[in-house]
Amino acid sequence: MTILSKTFAQGNETILLYPEGTPGLKAGVQIPEDSKTTDGITRVKDVTQPALYFFKAKKQTSDATVIICPGGGYGILAIDHEGYDIAKWFNERGMNVFVLKYRLPQDNLFENKEIRPLQDAQQAMRIVRKNAAKYGVSVDKIGIMGFSAGGHLASTASTHFTSQVGEITDANVSVRPDFSLLIYPVITFSDKFTHFGSRDNLIGKNPTVEKMELYSNEKQVTKDTPPTFLISTTDDGVQPENSISYFLACKKNKVPVEMHIYEKGGHGYGLTKKGRGPVETWASRMEDWLKDRKLMK
Repeated sequence: MTILSKTFAQGNETILLYPEGTPGLKAGVQIPEDSKTTDGITRVKDVTQPALYFFKAKKQTSDATVIICPGGGYGILAIDHEGYDIAKWFNERGMNVFVLKYRLPQDNLFENKEIRPLQDAQQAMRIVRKNAAKYGVSVDKIGIMGFSAGGHLASTASTHFTSQVGEITDANVSVRPDFSLLIYPVITFSDKFTHFGSRDNLIGKNPTVEKMELYSNEKQVTKDTPPTFLISTTDDGVQPENSISYFLACKKNKVPVEMHIYEKGGHGYGLTKKGRGPVETWASRMEDWLKDRKLMK
């Protein structure tokens, strides 16, 4: 069962990541996708058929694109305000983009649960890159964007791309994003600054030190990490040290990086305007960055 928002229902294409069957799905699993809307937020879970939703601009002016990863603590997907609404914003500025409905690391559904979100992000990158001409984009202008835990997924895709995870790989197609947009992201899994809900859901409540290090993405940055744009606020429950640590790692490795940290705004605001102050203009700062890099006109 697929739940569509009003925005998504307006003529967009659905691209199944695994049309021949979802890898890692436990035998006998037949759970329909669940979506609940409360307080204006749609929460999707139990994703067993991950997909890309293609959003085509009415007037395309850029050959760059973005794969958008909604957040939700690796427990749900906030797919409207951190997915479809963001896609509409890009469309209005002439970019064709994709929203990724990725699998959550659920033990009841998947074997080796922790690799499934990254496997979906890498498969999405392969699909878009292989079909770049069809979707009107350049193979070397495919970025990834993530909010909160989706920011952890996006930063994982941006630092773990030398190894393609899971049952489906293609050595002939790079899964490295060409740029990263990380919005109030979870980055580190270190005890001091991690968001424990996201960490617990992905790698368990008692992870090994090695596993925490592996998924602390500030420790995985290299000179080949893609150019990055970061947004955080000082009053966020996902502490701004997540963004700061990634920024410093990029700077150390001479990766082009820009970061904006606002005094207030909290978490999970997306593009909403609710009296949160200057953080409400964060998307304009991102637009400036994209234009400066010739990714948006």
